[in-house]
Amino acid sequence: MAIRGTSRAFLWGALAIVAATAAGIGAAAASAFMPTNGRTTQPIGHYEFCRAHADACKATAARPTRVALTADLWRDLLRINATVNSTIGQVTDEEQYGRPEVWTYPDSGRGDCEDYALLKQRTLAAAGWPAGTLLLTVVVRTNGEGHAVLTVLTDRGDLILDNLDDKVRVWNETDYQYVKRQSEVNAGLWTGIADDRRAVFTSATR
Repeated sequence: MAIRGTSRAFLWGALAIVAATAAGIGAAAASAFMPTNGRTTQPIGHYEFCRAHADACKATAARPTRVALTADLWRDLLRINATVNSTIGQVTDEEQYGRPEVWTYPDSGRGDCEDYALLKQRTLAAAGWPAGTLLLTVVVRTNGEGHAVLTVLTDRGDLILDNLDDKVRVWNETDYQYVKRQSEVNAGLWTGIADDRRAVFTSATR
């Protein structure tokens, strides 16, 4: 399989910490590790999800941790991201539930962005990845729409599993504006993300 034959070279190339190349790009833009800025509000959809799935919304670790990423683990991320993306049909919550926002596992075989992320989180946790390294994350797309992805904390950077992309990318190699993510030590709490790249990139391209 092509992924297996090229994974080692791709791993170290794709996950190298990105150096700042444009004048004015700050440390947050240059770092492969997402900067956070303290506790923030929990999305209402996740709050309702936690009421139905209390075991998925509890303390996960005594302290933040990161997975030491190997070529085998990298292949697992690629496989799980692509498999979930290809097996779950994309549908809005309004179409499926008649409500604007429902966070749940897509056991029906259909779901929207946060449902993909929840399934990837559950699948990786079942495969042995520490729960505190698998964080639901809220972002804003370039068209202004809200979106949810899964952030995976590794020693090579914070990696994004996205239902809109079969590639697994370092967070600052995407074009999203990052808003908040689950806490590394408690899955029921959320942390703000200090993503200052939008202002920097706007001024750099004027």
